[in-house]
Amino acid sequence: MTTAGETRRRTPPSLAGKRDRWSWLVIPATVFLAAFFLVPLVAMVIRSVTDPVDAGISNYERFFSQEAYARVLVNTFWIAVLSTAACLAIGYPFAYLMSIVPGRWSGLLLIAVLLPFWSSLLVRTFAWQVLLRDTGVINRFLLDLGLIDEPLTLIRTTGGVIVGMSHILLPFMVLPIYAVMRRIDPEFGRAAANLGASPFAAFIRVFVPLSLPGVLAGCLLVFVLALGFYITPALLGGLGDQMISQLIVQQIQQRLDWGFGTAMSVVLVGITLAILFISSRAIRLQDVFGSAVED
Repeated sequence: MTTAGETRRRTPPSLAGKRDRWSWLVIPATVFLAAFFLVPLVAMVIRSVTDPVDAGISNYERFFSQEAYARVLVNTFWIAVLSTAACLAIGYPFAYLMSIVPGRWSGLLLIAVLLPFWSSLLVRTFAWQVLLRDTGVINRFLLDLGLIDEPLTLIRTTGGVIVGMSHILLPFMVLPIYAVMRRIDPEFGRAAANLGASPFAAFIRVFVPLSLPGVLAGCLLVFVLALGFYITPALLGGLGDQMISQLIVQQIQQRLDWGFGTAMSVVLVGITLAILFISSRAIRLQDVFGSAVED
């Protein structure tokens, strides 16, 4: 087995020089990230402990000491979990269908997944308002059929929030799962069938375990994105469906309490980074994106 040092010694000098020159292209991206991500993040952390003057950790103590804020934080996680579960329940069968149909149909299904990206998130959320409200399309259809006597409460509920968020986040679940599924060799299923496994047993015991890296990556993407949602829960949810992003906007825009608002933002960012760090121990990027990552 060759070590990393031996590999570097065997690399031709000309090739090593080309790699060194290409590595300079990383500098603009690094400067961009530092200027527009790290610097604002550091400024946010500093403001959370200096606004008001000599605030220290009082903003954080205020957040964790009041039950109402803790309840909103728990509700944020709960809605994110429900949205992730809904996306997985819909996205996994859809990705599996994409992986087994012929190429032309697979392309059409892929377009159907990517189609929502061509419209604004705000427009899609307003569309769900039109569909879910008391005088909306769904209630009118059910009333016309005589299936219900009065409009159902579909909007300003947790269910409405989950529906809207799942519609927006579904592509982030389907694409990682499909990327892994399309790399699974069909011969594995045939080998399981030759050994006496039924199609269902081969799917559960062979295909599903091999697709787990995509499932984990999709769940991670959807969950992290759902934690910071603002527009959809604000338009489709009620008072009991508040998420921490809504509290942050309320504190900064309405109450002008920048210190407390930035403290809540730091809490949300810290929890998100912790989740990403823990998940990175269970998800290997090369399992999801292939050997190109390693190269």
